[in-house]
Amino acid sequence: MAVGTNPDTQVGTEYQHLYVHVPFCTRRCSYCDFAIVVRRSVPVSEYVNAVATEFTRRDAASTCAPLTTLYFGGGTPSRLGADGVAKLMDVMRQHITLAPDAEVTLEANPEDVTVESVAAWRASGINRLSIGIQSFDDRVLRWMHRVHDAASSQRAVAIARNGGLEHFSLDLIFAVPESLERDWSRDVDMMLQLNPDHLSLYGLTVEPHTPLGRWHARGEVQESSEDRYESEFMDANRRLAAAGFEHYEVSNFAMPGHRARHNSAYWRGVPYLGIGPSAHGFDGKHRRWNVPAYAAWLSLLGRAADPVSGTELLTADNRLAEQVYLGLRTRDGLAVTEAERLHVQTWLKAGWVEWTELDKKTTIRCTPLGWLRLDALAADLTALRSRS
Repeated sequence: MAVGTNPDTQVGTEYQHLYVHVPFCTRRCSYCDFAIVVRRSVPVSEYVNAVATEFTRRDAASTCAPLTTLYFGGGTPSRLGADGVAKLMDVMRQHITLAPDAEVTLEANPEDVTVESVAAWRASGINRLSIGIQSFDDRVLRWMHRVHDAASSQRAVAIARNGGLEHFSLDLIFAVPESLERDWSRDVDMMLQLNPDHLSLYGLTVEPHTPLGRWHARGEVQESSEDRYESEFMDANRRLAAAGFEHYEVSNFAMPGHRARHNSAYWRGVPYLGIGPSAHGFDGKHRRWNVPAYAAWLSLLGRAADPVSGTELLTADNRLAEQVYLGLRTRDGLAVTEAERLHVQTWLKAGWVEWTELDKKTTIRCTPLGWLRLDALAADLTALRSRS
């Protein structure tokens, strides 16, 4: 596999994790500010050929290693269809080798999950789906500009499981505006009835350049209150723990042995390669990111130019801040010194952190209440370390 030829990119990095961005969507969701392109007809061959071109461009300075994770995100990768995903996987195999137990994840919307697509995806090497359900309330789904309905979500999970794609994650969004009168408890019930092995829960945020952002700016929509946000987050934590899930990262829950290995690599700060419009990569020292617009990415590759938009060399301060933040966002926690342990005593009393002894080191980790204050806690501890 290949490293970018940009002079700021570290030569000889060994990558075991690959992210491929597939930007196509049927419609932009009301809350979405991701790099997507809305197309009624997806230009599969054009896109796959461009991915192959970017891979070729990055073939100059790599150390090949079998991939342990491959993740197709978006956008909506399932919009490539049965044959499109198979073509994309063929391109992957021209540039990378998959480890025998590699986790290969495809993000999918329920309306794209059919008997035919599941069979083709599984045959191509996909072994895990991340299904964007978001809610089981049809009124809320329409407000979100989602294309599917609740029945489609239930049907998609059944089709995936019956087709042999038994490992899947479900996404839900909580803290939607109270005016929608969404029954969060019912959504959690329906999610648990589908028996997934992994769940991702995201609190709704208002981004300015989205339909939701415009509705909010005009006063047509009010954000959910902080109390409601906390209540729904904590309710999910309690109920999912009772069902056997481990709340292993601020937004993620897994049954034993089913943590998302690809995302966990990000949180460990290990190198990964990104391909596609807006894709990010990290070689251990530098971050790089591609241009976000699909047309610009396509045009640059067509002119034999690098679609990289920017690079950043991580400073000592950057690394310190990331170490603290990434440590606190997972259940693995962060090793602390005796002075830091004294500093966070107030956090312990407030129920925001807990600590344990690992390898003769005191490790603190956030409780669910602490995760609700993650940014503030990480900034405080980073400032303390910066002064020491």
